[in-house]
Amino acid sequence: MRQDIAGVSPAQVAETTVTTTWPSIAVYPTGRKLGTWFEIAWPDIYFFRLGNLLALLSIPVALLLYFLRLLPGRGVRYRLTNRRVVVESALTYTEQGSLGLGDFDTITIEVQPGQAWFHAGDLVFLQHGQPVFRLDGVSRPEVFRQTCDKSRKTWQGVQLVAQPA
Repeated sequence: MRQDIAGVSPAQVAETTVTTTWPSIAVYPTGRKLGTWFEIAWPDIYFFRLGNLLALLSIPVALLLYFLRLLPGRGVRYRLTNRRVVVESALTYTEQGSLGLGDFDTITIEVQPGQAWFHAGDLVFLQHGQPVFRLDGVSRPEVFRQTCDKSRKTWQGVQLVAQPA
């Protein structure tokens, strides 16, 4: 099949991946607890802070949490396609849940305590003000939210054009 723009195809023809993101270690309660410790700014002298020292000392725990995200049956990844948002298992890529691009109207970001240090947050997909889907611990959630929103608007535009008059 010939594509004018590489990787781009209409949703009616094929489902194409737009972007994929992995959750931060802030998806785990232990990771969020570490994040609250790392935010400690006392004494606030340049980079000499208790939080930075705790971050240095907790590297083994953070690495364990990082690789825990990859375990089969435990870890997940989030994939945005030209049709839906999909939660897949980390290594086998089996689908664990999905939400169609037409099944939500807004996306909010909820930053739980401890997630801010990791630049992470939860994406909550809303339909008429009611939550219908949630992605926990998304790394750089604002970027993924904007991408999902742009994909949804594009999908809606294509649906309007594709409808017979």
